[in-house]
Amino acid sequence: MGVDVVGEVAAAVTAREPVNGIRIVGVDGPSGSGKSHLARGLAAALRAPIIEIDDFVSWDDFAGWWPRFDTQVLAPLLRGEDAHYQARDWTDWYGSTIGEWRTQPWAPTVVLEGVTCTRRETIGRLTYAIWVDAPAPLRLARGLARDGSLAGAEQLWRRWMAQEADFFAADGARDRADLVIDTSEHG
Repeated sequence: MGVDVVGEVAAAVTAREPVNGIRIVGVDGPSGSGKSHLARGLAAALRAPIIEIDDFVSWDDFAGWWPRFDTQVLAPLLRGEDAHYQARDWTDWYGSTIGEWRTQPWAPTVVLEGVTCTRRETIGRLTYAIWVDAPAPLRLARGLARDGSLAGAEQLWRRWMAQEADFFAADGARDRADLVIDTSEHG
């Protein structure tokens, strides 16, 4: 992802009016699409912290974690308060153990990064929504390059990708995005 893209997105975000005094940017899309890479560059350009959805999801809970995220992160930030949330413990890679509590101090701009972070429940609550995409075979290859050494990784990834496809087809997050970025040319 070029600096020019990140700079253009950062300018578009700062041109928007805050929602309840804060600019919350969602970087959404299917797993393996390149969300994390874009979010890191964007957060640096905006001088904003990132809250990762990976701190909430587990292989066994594709979408049910949302109420905890809304209560512990999104609602407090929109009230002008710090986000205080219990993060997923990824040392339990196959399970859904919740680990340490974290606090993200309120900031004028916050980047949310991860699958379904711009879901329907965020309408009117985010300043800017980005959809990052790539073809499924490339996304699977990227995921397995990262997680493939773990037993059962390919089966978990394939199940997860099917859940993503179903969720996104019903939710319409891609169609609501302010910007769609295709990362298929970035390997």
